[in-house]
Formats: sequence, structure tokens, C-alpha cells
Amino acid sequence: MGQVPITFIRQVLALISYTPLLDDPKFPEDVKKRAREILAGCRGGSVGSYTDSPGIEIIRKHVAEYIQRRDGGIPCDWQDVVLSAGASDGIKAVMKLLINEEGGKKPGVMVPIPQYPLYSATIAEFNMSLAGYYLNEEKNWGLDIKELERSISEAKKTTNVRAIVIINPGNPTGQVLSRENIEEIIKFAYKEKLIIFADEVYQDNVYAEGSKFHSFKKVLTELGEPYSKMELASFMSCSKGYMGECGLRGGYAEVINLCPNVKAMYLKSISAMLCPTVLGQAVMDCVVAPPKEGEPSYATWKKEKDSVLKSLNERAKLVADTFNSIDGISCNTVQGAMYAFPQIKLPAKAIEAAKAKGQAPDAYYAFELLERTGICIVPGSGFGQKPGTYHFRTTILPQTEKLREMLEGFKKFHTEFVKEHQ
Repeated sequence: MGQVPITFIRQVLALISYTPLLDDPKFPEDVKKRAREILAGCRGGSVGSYTDSPGIEIIRKHVAEYIQRRDGGIPCDWQDVVLSAGASDGIKAVMKLLINEEGGKKPGVMVPIPQYPLYSATIAEFNMSLAGYYLNEEKNWGLDIKELERSISEAKKTTNVRAIVIINPGNPTGQVLSRENIEEIIKFAYKEKLIIFADEVYQDNVYAEGSKFHSFKKVLTELGEPYSKMELASFMSCSKGYMGECGLRGGYAEVINLCPNVKAMYLKSISAMLCPTVLGQAVMDCVVAPPKEGEPSYATWKKEKDSVLKSLNERAKLVADTFNSIDGISCNTVQGAMYAFPQIKLPAKAIEAAKAKGQAPDAYYAFELLERTGICIVPGSGFGQKPGTYHFRTTILPQTEKLREMLEGFKKFHTEFVKEHQ
């Protein structure tokens, strides 16, 4: 997508991967200091060694310090932090703890619809049940408590609902939950005795005016008891944000208030995977403990970070505004994350043509777009959507000029597609 890697991250990776570079004067001193710290946490001073299964201790401590800073001083115990190969592995490791049939009923997990398909795939893999709850498109993909109550009462007929997944900021929908909404969700989860899975990997990606990221940990703690004693697993990744290091597979889970016996089983379970990739752990360290003001790398790091986030902010607005200018397409404000999830009105003839091809109507539209223009979108049916509505997910990641070019091509395609299927 043309995003340039963050210099500080790549320099640290270079030094820990090839240690003779520690003597190279071209590298700043704070980069060398960080590389030495990470190497000191590795067996034999090498990133080629296995680490402890939950990750390198110094990095887990840096993550805990980051969480504490982010949440305005609310304590974080580094032993509640487990590093993972991307957030996906962290999510699967915690979800695995729920596999237990009771009274002939499978465990169920509440998941937002539209959803990130990791959840439906993992739930199917673990032979659990998915209880979908619809996000409210009319309220900028907000979360309605009445809908949660409908979903859980339906699901309870056939499953034991054990957990609720919240993706904030949202994927594929790009919304940012208000603090009030988060409080309502926490109270609902408490009433229903659910563990909360807070997927917060886009916490750096908040763009819309008036939108602000609130972590579930902070809100839950500030609500006080009994809510502050609830089981919560929150997840972060180096794949998103301003970093975009998705191939290096770095992430963490902070899991709080687990029963000690369950926590012991959780740690035992992850030990079967040996350890997360050490380079991924190192990237996570750079994300949670970036250069400080006054250090040699600070100015470059800040300039690069601000530039990426500023550009994403501009592109978020450009994408939503352009789709809303196209007849038959409506798009909510992209408040955060990296995607837009517009709704499309498809002509009856297009729906018939899709049926004849054995495709979902939005998949038919997406394939036509791909074949004719080379533009790749993901059909809304891949994420789930209200019956009778059609959507697609597109990313705001291409650089601005390429994005403008793509949107012009999209507009032309959509106009021709509708005309052909009238």
C-alpha cells in the first residue's frame, strides 16, 4: 500500500538480527540501547533462541508500563501480559479456555455483525457456537443494548453463552464506541456473567472529531466494584496503528481477574506453542516504548508517526465523502480503524444475475468490479450483514493519489454497472 516503515522499528530489528551493527556509528545511541536491552532478555543474547512462552520479561514489563500510561495511571501487572504472534494468536489462546460443553450445550460467543472473520473461523474450529448481534448502521454502527439482549436470549436456547467480543475501533465498520456505550456493554456482560474480549488493535487509529478511544480496562476499573473484578481479555497488535508491521506478527493480550487455576491452564496451554516470534516481540517493544523526547530518534519517530496518522485521517474523510457522492451508495463516517463499509443498493437484475451464477449479490458486484477495473473489495456477505442489505469493505490504506484514482474508477464502474442492470 506504499506506507513507509517506521525507521526506529526497522533499525532496532536490524541490530538485534545482525549484532555486528551495534558497532556501526550510523545507528543512533537510543536504538543501540534498545537493541541491547532486548538481546539481554534473549537466551545466549540471540533472537534465534526460544523465549519464555508468554514472551520476554522486559518486553512484557514495557507493555504493562504502556497500558498504565494509556489508562491514566491505572495499575497493570506485567504478569497479566502475554505476548503473541499478532493479536489473532492471542485471541485464539484465550478463546480456547472456553471449550467446555455443559448439559449437552456448546459454549457460545457473542460476536458483532458485521464481524472480522477470525472470530467465526475460530469459533467453528473450536466447535463452539456464534451468537451474532447486529451493529446499528443508522447510528454509525453503534451498539444497541436491546440488540444484545435479543441476541443472547435467542442464543441461550441452544448454547451456554460464555463471552462477548467487542471490536473497538471497529473492523470492518470503522466506528469508535463512546464511553457511555462501553459502560452499558460492561454492565450487560456483568449481568450475563460473560468474559469480555476487547479487540482494541486500532487504538491508535481514531480520526473523527469528537471521537476518542476508551479502553475497556480503564472504563471497567473506573466503574469500581463489582465491574472492576470482571474477567477481561484485551488485545493489541503491531499490524495496525501507524506501524503496519503485519508480516512480523507481534501482539499482546492483557488478561485480568482470571481464576488462578484457569490462569495456570492458560499459561500451560500457550507453552505448547513454545513462544511467539522474537522479532514480533521486539516490534511490540518499539510500539509500547517508543523514543522519548530528547532522545536521538525521537524527532524522526514523531514526524513519521504523525505523518502516517494525518494521512490516514485525510483518506478516511476522502473515502466516505466520495462514496456518499455516488448515487446508490451510502457510507457512514470512518471514525477510526482502516476501513469503510458502505451500503450499496443493487438493481433487481443484478441480484438475479448473481443467483444465476450461484453468488451472493455483493460478491457478484465485487467480482465484476475486480474483473473490469482491478479494484479489489471484500463483499459484505463475508462479514455478515442484515438480511436484504448489501455492503462491501474497502481499505483507506492506499496512498492519497492512488486512492483518488481508485475512487474515480470505482465511480465510473458503479454508474455503468447500474445502467447495465436496469
